[in-house]
Amino acid sequence: KSPQPIMARPLLKIHRYFRRKPVRFFSFILLYLTAGSLVFLHSGFSSDTSTTGASGSGRDPLISEGGASTGGGSSTSDGLGLLGRVFKETRRTPRRFGPPWMKENGAQNPQKAKYIGCYVDDTQKRALRGVSFFDYKKMTVFRCQDSCAERGYLYAGLEFGAECYCGHKIQAPNVSETECNMECKGEKSNLCGGPNRLSIYRLELSQESARRYGSAIFKGCFKRPYNVTLALPASAVINNMSVDKCVDMCTEKEFSLAALAGEKCHCGFPTPLFTLHDREDEELCLQRCEGEDFESCGNNDFFVVYQTQVQDNRCMDRRFLPTRSKHLVALASFPGAGNTWARHLIELATGYYTGSYYFDGSLYNKGFKGERDHWRSGRTICIKTHESGRKEIEAFDASILMIRNPYKALMAEFNRKYGGHIGFASQAHWRGKEWPEFVKNYAPWWASHTLDWLKYGKKVQVVHFEDLKRDLFSWLKGMVIFLGLEVSEDRLLCVEGQKDGNFKRSGLRKLEYDPYTPEMCATIDGLIKTVDTALRKRNLPGVPEEYRPR
Repeated sequence: KSPQPIMARPLLKIHRYFRRKPVRFFSFILLYLTAGSLVFLHSGFSSDTSTTGASGSGRDPLISEGGASTGGGSSTSDGLGLLGRVFKETRRTPRRFGPPWMKENGAQNPQKAKYIGCYVDDTQKRALRGVSFFDYKKMTVFRCQDSCAERGYLYAGLEFGAECYCGHKIQAPNVSETECNMECKGEKSNLCGGPNRLSIYRLELSQESARRYGSAIFKGCFKRPYNVTLALPASAVINNMSVDKCVDMCTEKEFSLAALAGEKCHCGFPTPLFTLHDREDEELCLQRCEGEDFESCGNNDFFVVYQTQVQDNRCMDRRFLPTRSKHLVALASFPGAGNTWARHLIELATGYYTGSYYFDGSLYNKGFKGERDHWRSGRTICIKTHESGRKEIEAFDASILMIRNPYKALMAEFNRKYGGHIGFASQAHWRGKEWPEFVKNYAPWWASHTLDWLKYGKKVQVVHFEDLKRDLFSWLKGMVIFLGLEVSEDRLLCVEGQKDGNFKRSGLRKLEYDPYTPEMCATIDGLIKTVDTALRKRNLPGVPEEYRPR
């Protein structure tokens, strides 16, 4: 017999059975539909109970990017995840200096945050009114603290075991610690608030963190300049002084700095008379504002300074060189080592366009007008290049050689390759075959690129990305001098206020894990040692402390 009748025989039997007994057929269909409905209702009920605190009390439901509906999905430990997040930016709110009754947090965390207590959180009027995000699977105390710190907020609060709120000021009363009794979804050893209750931490931010007051950036506490009238030319006494009032006044007068000194507000720009290089302990500025209990307005001797949204135009003019130069200077780097960022800084500091060995239309459209010129045109102050062959290197008369920690540079270039200049590679790329293959091919090039330029370059100034980031004023000043130009300190101070430009990744999608395997690390560590030795043989400083191994 053919196999077709044999396979069809069970179906024929079922068909004949239900044709003889139609009541049983309809009963079977009814039971099937009832079972499906019960499963659907159960899943809906489970979802509702897991988010009662969110939806029942006015919180936003969990929304994931890309249409996925996972609670945690692919996420980041240092920033915000790719999936299962809700971000909300609310109206500007003032920052707050921490109260004296803070308690040390027993848990270890790199942010050195201090736990300050359990607070009420009203869904109609939040206690912390900055960015917020939810993660109903992987929320931890550190993730919340790190996300808020990265955005420059002073406080981080956790609620309902899975919700993170950031802010500059606590606008709610504190309550008994027993009311913050829910375990964190991502770590059962820590508590993450409760229903309508926030476990709040005060963050000790690094100096480079952009702590904000609405649109203004907190710069720090500074000693009164010797000649206030010259350093900060506009000033006024303000009744019921607040940060808001001083920032608004200086913004209206078109100054980039707002300095609070008790009841007096000063406005100006960074100058050699007031450089903002010597920050003081913030405790010296702790004087309550008359117009707001939780704000600090400084005093007559120590000013609280904010950077307004007003653009400092002293370093914004750029042009081509007035006469063509036959002296070609390379801005050389391994890909991912900060070349585009360095070009941005050089153009602002010198007022001249930089060129490129290549042509990138996206960079041209973002304002790098020298991108379209041939690299030998002589109209640009220096020329970007990633080349490393002897012939290519000897074509230049001098070079600024940018070097960056290979662990950071490789990841930056991988993100650029698969996500664009300020984009990110996808999780599929990181976890797929692309990343191991990339490291295998590019890591040796990181070392050979530096070694070639040290060997064949005619006149080389080495600049480490990490040093430039840490002390921008001094290193950028040295680069301007190397380029044979006169230094304008006012212009350099202007650059400091606009150092990031449009080519800095947000940092909000850091990987949740270390992508480097032990084998990769062994290879890269060996390359670092090779470069370090080569630098020292030429009587240059070795690689910075951030590099591995040290």
